[in-house]
Amino acid sequence: MTLKLAVVGHTNVGKTSLLRTLTRDVGFGEVSHRPSTTRHVEGARLSVDGQALLELYDTPGLEDAIALLDYLERLERPGERLDGPARLARFLEGSEARQRFEQEAKVLRQLLASDAGLYVIDAREPVLAKYRDELAVLGSCGKPLLPVLNFVTSAQQREEEWRDALARLGLHALVRFDTVAPPLDGERRLYESLALLLEKSRPQLERLIADHEQQAHARHAAGLRLIAELLIDCAACRRSVGADQQAQVQALHQSIRQREQACVQALLRLYAFRAEDARAGDLPLLDGRWGDDLFNPETLKQLGVQVGGGIAAGAAAGAGIDLMVGGLTLGAATLIGALAGGGLQTARNYGERLLGKLKGQRELSVDDNVLRLLAVRQRQLLDALSARGHAATAAIEVQAGQDSGWRQGKLPAVLRQARAHPRWSSLNPQARLQQAERQEAVERLVAQL
Repeated sequence: MTLKLAVVGHTNVGKTSLLRTLTRDVGFGEVSHRPSTTRHVEGARLSVDGQALLELYDTPGLEDAIALLDYLERLERPGERLDGPARLARFLEGSEARQRFEQEAKVLRQLLASDAGLYVIDAREPVLAKYRDELAVLGSCGKPLLPVLNFVTSAQQREEEWRDALARLGLHALVRFDTVAPPLDGERRLYESLALLLEKSRPQLERLIADHEQQAHARHAAGLRLIAELLIDCAACRRSVGADQQAQVQALHQSIRQREQACVQALLRLYAFRAEDARAGDLPLLDGRWGDDLFNPETLKQLGVQVGGGIAAGAAAGAGIDLMVGGLTLGAATLIGALAGGGLQTARNYGERLLGKLKGQRELSVDDNVLRLLAVRQRQLLDALSARGHAATAAIEVQAGQDSGWRQGKLPAVLRQARAHPRWSSLNPQARLQQAERQEAVERLVAQL
């Protein structure tokens, strides 16, 4: 049997936002700071393996509970003692439910038709009389109510005041669920709290919990693989240097930028966010933005990537580097180092190209520090998406993580190996992306990420 929940509460407290986050649908309803955005009941269904387990109904905001409660109290005739549902039934049959209290009537009809209600509270608001009257009116439906404290991460939240007020009204079970930045275990807590109120629905709710956590794990693993593919592509990328060196440098810059942006967009799709929610070039970092791109040394400093006396110092292992140009390595030293550590198979792959090097031909490749920067940026984005609610409308906020292994020291051996395999990169001609060795390298890098 499908569990039906009505999402109820005052105007503009985040009811639609809660639905967006629970359904992972940024397009559900309309999220706005304007009051009374939702004017009708709108539903969504959560299913597991094709079986519908939960139906959620977004309802209009309650706006005039004080007047409605006063009206309901006058509905009893002399000598009558109606209980809450009977009083509401009389109200819903009358003309006031179609006129003055039309919006409230929509909410009450949906709650009466549901198994329970989620009462969403803007925890930043003071506990006013109108909210107590709303709870009195909703309580008349005779359905279990679970208060949901929204915006609890705000500095203006009044959580303790609300906890005390709800306890005075007999509502001791509640859940904290910030729809903009939901806690990682937020959905588990919500469904577990519902299971305490609705024991018969526990099996459905437990299936939802298990499915949600399985999907979260699968998304994270898929995200790490996208990042690993990006890093392998960029590490293995090479361009032959001809007469127009500057143009070729710029062309490779652009290729790497576009490849990172493709990874950003793939991560956004994976987490069901919009394409415009983030761009590789301007992801926020702490109190600012990454206005500089991958190839600006200042960007490396911002992220704490250690570059010694400059971008070249962080990558040069000796005197073998011919030239360093804005995050690109130009010369034979990278190749020779890769051959020294790669063994016979690498030498076979690189035989012809090594002869070209010895004849004076040169190639461009991506500097180690740029690979570090790519890893740091994308890992931070992945963490930000994991913690972002689908009701969020502000720019994606990225916190600087530790990532010490990526900011300094040697790159993972698998990336050094990738430098010796140009066909592992989709940015190179004649790429062989399905090669077993490449797939194995990607999996090893996923494990290290």
